[in-house]
Amino acid sequence: MGSLLALSRGIDRINTLIGRTASWLILLAIFVSAVNAVVRKVFSVSSNAWLELQWYLYGGAFLLAAAYTLLENEHIRIDVIYGRWSRRVQHWIDLVGTTLFLLPFSAIMISLVYPSLMSSWRAHEISMNAGGLLIWPAKAVLLAGFVLLFAQGLSELVKKIAVMRGVIPDPHAPAGTHDSALHEARLMTVGTAPDHSRDDISDDRENRA
Repeated sequence: MGSLLALSRGIDRINTLIGRTASWLILLAIFVSAVNAVVRKVFSVSSNAWLELQWYLYGGAFLLAAAYTLLENEHIRIDVIYGRWSRRVQHWIDLVGTTLFLLPFSAIMISLVYPSLMSSWRAHEISMNAGGLLIWPAKAVLLAGFVLLFAQGLSELVKKIAVMRGVIPDPHAPAGTHDSALHEARLMTVGTAPDHSRDDISDDRENRA
């Protein structure tokens, strides 16, 4: 288990770095969109390349940050239902969901995207729009996104098993409906770090007890 946790920490560090870096693509996409709009309105000049570059950047930010979002447990779930169960049941739901859905789906997408990427690379496939961009960079980002997501799924699987066996503490302790709402409220109002928020929530639980 120790070697698997070390591998998990390595995956977490890589996806944290990539995810935080990818967030800057949003700012770059906004800049490209603004420049394109100004040039089109002022000089009546535009190109499909600018439009495609925008969705390349937005898509890249979404795909490359997906694994980091999973790491931070920020993917949308129906907490009204999930939060009603005990933490042990939630662990089993996460374990089964990761094993039966996330990992197989990511593996299928990788197997489908890779041949398409190689075909686009060899043919130097270009967008059908006039002045469009090469297609293979978009497919490369798509492949990278699912590879990172698959790796992060393995990392979450290892950590989930370690938590259930009592080897490491639960990194996402506040899972109840009330605790989750309190956690989000504190992050929005005072910018409290997640770890500190969990400590505060634990104190609140003790005080209520």
